[in-house]
Amino acid sequence: MKINVSSVHFDADKKLLDFINKKITKLQQFDERILGAEIVLKLENNMEQGNKIAEIRLEVPGNDLFARRQAKTFEEAVTEAIEALRNQVIKTKEKKRS
Repeated sequence: MKINVSSVHFDADKKLLDFINKKITKLQQFDERILGAEIVLKLENNMEQGNKIAEIRLEVPGNDLFARRQAKTFEEAVTEAIEALRNQVIKTKEKKRS
């Protein structure tokens, strides 16, 4: 699976990139047809709580899956987005079976 991580308004460190790769790779246990993932990490300009955004698009044959989450940390935002994608992957796979 090809994983591409982009960060807007900051440089992501290796620890964060490793965390994202590990989490994204786990999605393949739910559907082995996942071709790749496009992750965009953004920092909002305002200094409010939860100014970190993770947008993840999974490339799956037929249609792509997308999730966007905002949280206090990038790890939290990525985890929530991946959880939403996991649910989408499972639903999509169940629809194709029936």
